[in-house]
Amino acid sequence: MKYFTFAAGLFTASMTLAQTPILTIYAPDYFASEWGPGPAIEAAFEESCSCDLQFKTGDVLSRIILEGERTEADAVIGLNTDITKKARETGLFASHGQDNAQLTLPIEWSDEIFLPFNYGHTAFIYNTEKVANPPASFEALVNSGTDLSLVIQDPRSSISGLALVLWVKAVYGEQAEAVWQKLAPKILTVTKGWSESYGLFSDGEADMVLSYTTSPAYHIVAENDLTKKAAIFPEGHYFMVELAAKIASTDVPDLADAFLAFIMTDQFQNIIPEGNWSLPAALPKSQWPQAFQDLPLPEKVLFYSEEEAANLRKETIEEWRRALSK
Repeated sequence: MKYFTFAAGLFTASMTLAQTPILTIYAPDYFASEWGPGPAIEAAFEESCSCDLQFKTGDVLSRIILEGERTEADAVIGLNTDITKKARETGLFASHGQDNAQLTLPIEWSDEIFLPFNYGHTAFIYNTEKVANPPASFEALVNSGTDLSLVIQDPRSSISGLALVLWVKAVYGEQAEAVWQKLAPKILTVTKGWSESYGLFSDGEADMVLSYTTSPAYHIVAENDLTKKAAIFPEGHYFMVELAAKIASTDVPDLADAFLAFIMTDQFQNIIPEGNWSLPAALPKSQWPQAFQDLPLPEKVLFYSEEEAANLRKETIEEWRRALSK
């Protein structure tokens, strides 16, 4: 009798699991990791969706392109504005259906396919205890002595590295390669990704690291450390947006739509600052955590459209490669 009761309980549990719809979202590793915003977002969304939200991590765009219409994804999150042209050309995405007027980005956003969930500005971070007089402009950085060491990311493998070469191009145009030649002696090393670079900086191996204007907020909130600052340049800073999108072939379209609508809620947006250490895309500054409100941010935003970014990608990477290989 006890066995029958136990077996019946397992059957009921199995039926319940089978009846629970699954929403599969492809996301970068950092997003769904235990220190990223994914777990909190998953828990919050599942409270209202009566579903099982499952993040599958990896290189989102490469995986979507490889799988094509056979993809298991219902939605994706973690794409960025420098690769949306390539993503759009797959034809795999549907309209997000959200009101872009709710966004609080520093630029106008009209895209009906890719929905912003957070943003930031590329910047060089320094330690005030190590760099007493940081460069006050991009020009000052370029012309600084070789005693100032930088660590950056490879634009061929890193979205922040790609943002840097586009940033240099946006500021210097045809002089970009000459600028890279001046920067080259100051570059201590080039890492494959952001985490390796930031680890070197945190260990005191370099004076400045390519990161984001929001990076100091982590040190302030998590470590009570006020020594990490972003150098703000009057020439402007390159602007990056991270995006979510719905897969057109999803077999749970209502759930995918509900998730995209959830992105625009205060509940989701309030997870972003201290979960992804970025600026929320649909939350006014007055509602940001105080550490983020107090951050110095650039007055001038530099941004390439997806068409411009795609057209410049090969050229800017090649300028960088030639300069650093000499």
